[in-house]
Amino acid sequence: MRPLLLGALLLGNATLATSAQAEVQPLNRVVAIVDNDVIMQSQLDQRLREVQQTIAKRGAALPPEHVLSQQVLERLIIEDIQLQIGDRSGIRITDEELNQAIGTIAQRNGMSVEQFRAALTRDGLSFEDAREQVRREMIISRVRQRRVAERIQVTEQEVQNFLASDLGKLQLSEEYHLANILIPVPESASSEAIQAADRQASELYQQLQQGADFAQLAIARSASETALEGGDMGWRKAAQLPSPFDAMIGALKAGEVTQPMRTPGGFIILKLLEKRGGGAQVRDEVHVRHILIKPSEIRSEAEAQRLAERLYERIQAGEDFGELAKSFSEDPGSALNGGDLNWIDPNALVPEFREQMANTASGELSKPFKSTYGWHVLQVMGRRATDSSEQFREQQALNILRNRKYDEELQAWLRQIRDESYVEIKL
Repeated sequence: MRPLLLGALLLGNATLATSAQAEVQPLNRVVAIVDNDVIMQSQLDQRLREVQQTIAKRGAALPPEHVLSQQVLERLIIEDIQLQIGDRSGIRITDEELNQAIGTIAQRNGMSVEQFRAALTRDGLSFEDAREQVRREMIISRVRQRRVAERIQVTEQEVQNFLASDLGKLQLSEEYHLANILIPVPESASSEAIQAADRQASELYQQLQQGADFAQLAIARSASETALEGGDMGWRKAAQLPSPFDAMIGALKAGEVTQPMRTPGGFIILKLLEKRGGGAQVRDEVHVRHILIKPSEIRSEAEAQRLAERLYERIQAGEDFGELAKSFSEDPGSALNGGDLNWIDPNALVPEFREQMANTASGELSKPFKSTYGWHVLQVMGRRATDSSEQFREQQALNILRNRKYDEELQAWLRQIRDESYVEIKL
């Protein structure tokens, strides 16, 4: 979400003007009626000063005051409509949430909350007013999350089209931090000169394989424009690399180098310094089954624990886990399947269950343990690593497309609520 009122706080030097700063106004009047609320002249004046200070800090020229005043009033009207929507929707910001937000703002400015409060005081600003502005922005942010997000629809076909597009491939491809060594070959070089350059590149490759420092060789021998930087080329998208370099780099581990490759400019050796993004997304999964015994009005906590312990002993003695789960487990989602949860991502489980499962070997039975749901006995049936790269890429594409649509939908929604609201400007 774009910051509305927080922006001034995040600039480091606060630009919020408060009632503590403002001169006493001889007359405060209504400048706009917005549905069930009003905007006062003092509010407009205060926001106008804030905007003027922010523009001045950026070194930009100020538009005529009457033009700026109209723009600021329109912004206040839109904000007021959103706050009223939030109030009608029951959106409330707790003190805990507000304190956490203030702490985040202070941290972004490299300060503790107390230092942030002191900085506001030094600038003649009110900490309480700053908290109120943050609260208002949080309400507006949540209103937008609810009302705008539900308007955004991304179809499966749109996701697949994006993944197949050149832009999609570029944005979702891996990024490589590369360095290079170039042994040049003139455009009109003789076969002897080409062979000599080939031998020189092969010699350098052998030195690198034996542990020579890539950066030092680049500085001493490379004709690349990045030679004096140790050949460092910075980050490159996989989709931006010409064939066959894309495939060669993709097969390397960080620190490895390619064999010399002939290019129009000569023979080049690339080193993969590091990589990020793209690639395989491997997810660990566990095949597990369990029996859940819940405390209830007719079964105390101690009785639930004792029953779980008796079932554990019966399984240890040779009784069938699945049959006991069908008879005793109170997990409706798995009881009929003999307690089988199938293959599951550990991150989808509550911490107590996840921890116990991690400490239980494949084929082994856990001792009874308690979670927020009750008492469990679990058995780990197996473990595997699943490549979820395709799902990960689809989720990335979905996020990109949703973010792309957000601004358009937000502006359409803001125009809609403005048109649907009763607004009477008194200026």
